[in-house]
Amino acid sequence: MRAHISFLGILAMTATIGVHAADSTLYVAGFGGDVEKAFRDKIIPPFEAKTGVKVVYVPGNSTDTLAKLQAQKGRQSISVAIIDDAPMSLAIQAGLCAKVEDGPNSANVYPSAKRANGEAIGLGYGATGLVYNTQAFAKNGWPTPTSWKDLEDKRYAGKIVIPPITNGFGLLALVMEARLNGGGEDNIDPGFSKMKSIAPSVLDWEPSPGKMAELLQTGDAALGVWGNGRVRALVAQGAPVKFVYPKEGALMILSEVCPVQGAPLQQQAQAFIQYLLSPDVQAIFTQATGLGPVNKDTKLPPAVAADVVYGPENVQKLIRTDIIVINANRMAWTGRWNREVEK
Repeated sequence: MRAHISFLGILAMTATIGVHAADSTLYVAGFGGDVEKAFRDKIIPPFEAKTGVKVVYVPGNSTDTLAKLQAQKGRQSISVAIIDDAPMSLAIQAGLCAKVEDGPNSANVYPSAKRANGEAIGLGYGATGLVYNTQAFAKNGWPTPTSWKDLEDKRYAGKIVIPPITNGFGLLALVMEARLNGGGEDNIDPGFSKMKSIAPSVLDWEPSPGKMAELLQTGDAALGVWGNGRVRALVAQGAPVKFVYPKEGALMILSEVCPVQGAPLQQQAQAFIQYLLSPDVQAIFTQATGLGPVNKDTKLPPAVAADVVYGPENVQKLIRTDIIVINANRMAWTGRWNREVEK
């Protein structure tokens, strides 16, 4: 185990915290469910034991946490916030995040998981790409999908499922189609043109993860756009589905963490973030979330590594979008989508 090694850097960072550290309480906001359980059972106790810092975990989804930070601005109680990349951009724009200080583990994080100005740093990678039902493809003698252009193939007409633009996966599909056809976040028109041409082949623009899983599992939908974490969960249930990194690239999904601006216990918050980025904790986070590790030194069992974004080769397949531009245009794009695509 490398836990005691990674703690050397953490302890160095906390050396100046002071003798009253044991009386301090660090509030950390993050995801619920399996992630909350992993934090409470496996991640927080070793940090508390080694540093003397009491950690209280505050569960909630990204929008909940963002709302709490906005409501508490100027009198923050939460010192560390774990939020998905789109709402994290909003948090940064609102001045809610301080800069992540350089540390022993952030130095080993892939560059694509780092913000240019350092106000947040990635904790785990996800990917938006293609998903297909292996039995349906085998039955029909169809070749394995390899490209975003497969969505245009008429042999899959009526067998395609894509989330709507109100869902992150559908939104990223629109951006990718724009990029592949001469546009991008700043010129979304080519994306709308391509999605309109794909629309007649779409069985359903499905917002519900449960219904999406059902359509793919039964083979009613043979091909779709989805996240690798969703596909991983479906495979674990025995469904005959597989995730594909398209040859043009998969769109990056990133869960991030930031030290909250003006919150108490700034040094402890920085130390905790470095701890979260350590190889051992990254492995625990991956097991709980299905998000691939951002620390290059993280080691995963082969069965886990096969189902997540893991290693330089897969990380290099990820395309990071301009979330600030997307956030600024999302409402207008949604109205246009409802008029032109999903009508």
